[in-house]
Amino acid sequence: MRKSALIYCRVSTTKDTQESSLERQEEELMKFATEQGYIVDGVFADQHSGYEMDREGLLELLNCIKTEKVAAVFVQDETRLGRGHARIALLHVMKKYEVEVYTLSDQGPIALNDMDDMVLEILAIVEEYQRKIHNAKIKRGMKRAVENGYKPEKNLKGRGNPEGRERLELPIDQIVSLKANGLTFHEIATTLQGFGYQASKATVHRRFKEYEKFSQS
Repeated sequence: MRKSALIYCRVSTTKDTQESSLERQEEELMKFATEQGYIVDGVFADQHSGYEMDREGLLELLNCIKTEKVAAVFVQDETRLGRGHARIALLHVMKKYEVEVYTLSDQGPIALNDMDDMVLEILAIVEEYQRKIHNAKIKRGMKRAVENGYKPEKNLKGRGNPEGRERLELPIDQIVSLKANGLTFHEIATTLQGFGYQASKATVHRRFKEYEKFSQS
């Protein structure tokens, strides 16, 4: 089975002398990944502090992990991925997407200490409960909406526009009705999401204001 991997290289400064270090990291990691039986599908690099998350190469790497089937990420050592809280946050993302992190310094999968394992486990538990709370809010919003007269079977989702982004089709009459029954814009958005509409709080608020302006005119 083909095992896809990505390489991430980082140095802390933008000095010209650091470019050779990036090249060396890439060369060594390419060889290391091949030895581990992986096919490298992308190489990302940054000349930036490891404490920051706003790194162009890193963000591209994360986007690739979320959209492609990536089995592993190879770095020179754990500090190349990140430092401080950024390091833990990135390790959590890797674990969430089931991406193995290999380091050249460990000559294999990254070696985490007991504290790292504990923190990552806590983060996973917190995220799971946040998901459950979000789903509970959707369920509650849907129940309140139906009790207040919302009829989802009378509304259809937008079918999409193959030629480009289109204005979201939302049931404005239901938004107005739910607002009149005391639901907040956040609750209305969550309720609509439960019925298949990709609506944010801001979009719902904007549509309601548009309705008010139209009604007044």
